[in-house]
Amino acid sequence: LTGRGGEDATRGTGMPFVQQALILLGAAVVSVPLFKRLGLGSVVGYLVAGVVIGPWGLGLFTQPETILQVAELGVVLLLFLVGLELEPSRLWELRRQVFGLGGAQVLVTGALLSTIGLLVGLRPDTALIAGAGLALSSTAFAHQLLEEKNEQATAYGLAALGILLFQDLAVIPLLALLALLGVPVGTPSGAVWRGVLEAIGGFAVLVVGSRFVLRPLFRVVATMRSRELFTATALLAAIGTAQLVHLAGLSMALGAFLAGVLLADSEYRHELQADVEPFKGLLLGLFFLGVGMSMNIGLLSKHALLLLVLVLGLMLLKALVLFALGRLSLGSPQAGLNLAAVMLQGGEFAFVLFDVAAGARVMDRELAQLLVVVVSFSMALSPLLFALHARLLRPRLERREPRPFEVVPVEENPVIIAGFGRMGQVVGRILQAKRIGFTAMDIDPEHIEFLKRFGNKVFYGDASRLDLLRAARADKAKVFVLAIDDVDASLRTAELVLRHFPHLTVFARARNRQHAYRLLELGINHVIRETFASSLEMTGKVLEQLGLTHAQSWSTIERFREYDEELLRRTFRRHRDEEALAELMLAARQELESLFEEDEAERAPTHHPERRE
Repeated sequence: LTGRGGEDATRGTGMPFVQQALILLGAAVVSVPLFKRLGLGSVVGYLVAGVVIGPWGLGLFTQPETILQVAELGVVLLLFLVGLELEPSRLWELRRQVFGLGGAQVLVTGALLSTIGLLVGLRPDTALIAGAGLALSSTAFAHQLLEEKNEQATAYGLAALGILLFQDLAVIPLLALLALLGVPVGTPSGAVWRGVLEAIGGFAVLVVGSRFVLRPLFRVVATMRSRELFTATALLAAIGTAQLVHLAGLSMALGAFLAGVLLADSEYRHELQADVEPFKGLLLGLFFLGVGMSMNIGLLSKHALLLLVLVLGLMLLKALVLFALGRLSLGSPQAGLNLAAVMLQGGEFAFVLFDVAAGARVMDRELAQLLVVVVSFSMALSPLLFALHARLLRPRLERREPRPFEVVPVEENPVIIAGFGRMGQVVGRILQAKRIGFTAMDIDPEHIEFLKRFGNKVFYGDASRLDLLRAARADKAKVFVLAIDDVDASLRTAELVLRHFPHLTVFARARNRQHAYRLLELGINHVIRETFASSLEMTGKVLEQLGLTHAQSWSTIERFREYDEELLRRTFRRHRDEEALAELMLAARQELESLFEEDEAERAPTHHPERRE
């Protein structure tokens, strides 16, 4: 982060490193929580902070490219982690999203953008690279938006992940194509083949090195049991392989991605992910800050109308293509809109492609700079549009066009499962294995579409509606499994079932103790706390590891289970009085300790004085 040096100790990149670090960290700490509180996400916070401290704001940093040079390591580490997650089995599971959706998105969007480039007078090679680069979305932004909303496992989240993976893979042929397009006319064929062979040689060294150098190296480092050394080795592997591929004429991000793919099936994959993740997060934040600093706000005054048309036109075209593909593949307009909202921006790989294209004289330098600004503004607007979509558009569309509840079957199944999530699925799988019929309902349409891919028969319906319960033949069923995740919806359903179908035996899932208290108040006797049994099982294993016999540990666990179940019923009538409940729980802990002490005394052997003969 060294600058031109010392002419102004308080401005530009010539300021001391410690001051630069303090400014960057302070900007992130102030802006990110503020924008997350506003519901706009951390990415917008980083971008706005970058604009404020950059050349077009306070001017604390006048050379943002020096920040981006370091911050690009965040993208390198991100692609390394993406590669680590790309196990062959996972790639096969997502083959439809990766090669189907991803391939269609890149080809259709790239073709449309390239055609527009030809129509405005660009050379064919320039139009091709411009269209392909603008067709890519930001892996960093899309991942961050999905993580903040916790929607990675939804149907559209998996589709977005598949498209992003294909885009990462598509960079390989795009960079290779640039190398061919950038060869000047009249260049000897030997020089062309030398460049191709260098790239192939770099890949071969990477493949062989990952197998015969990196894995043995990690094995040796792991035996030393040094966390710091393993972390340093992980960073060395990611950045070193990226630099190796860069020397072969390709991008560092591509090299890191390939290194991650080659290590995806190694036994050290999870350890590598855990060690690299903190550095990735910090450097990605720095990358977003650098993007904000490098946004040429001055172009807004010079080419305001042109930039507005290009940015909005790019985002609109990509959104339309993504919506159409998502609608066709996911079968839901809402899923298509969600997919479009999270991926309508340009991507960081466009910076690499356009820079390489300008260097290879495939694209004019001025055009490359203009397209970089377009991509930067699209990245800045993307989190805002995603937040507006999630807050305004999506709820209104869901209310305006509600999906009709499915008609449940007319057969009389003895069991009804309301909520087919973690607990509901386990119950359903066992009943299915025992050939016991059941009717499963869930309120999340995207979750239902995901479950149907694995052969599950789940009906879309709100179990708190009396008409749907009657259609599910609740009057003929014997057992009602209440496994709804939402606490309020669970309680509404419980009241409805107890009022209209008192003959049903209700087994209710409780998310926590307070939820269990409220279910008990309604009169439900079979309340199962979702983490209670698994916690007891883990504790039993812990006691055995500490030296207790199997019989002793599980006797202790069973005694605790009986006591805590009885305590739950004893305290639920006073659970709304926090002070009284705290006193009861403190007394219960002392009571439990005394109870276990009595058990130990009873099990202790009786010693008798030895008889003298």
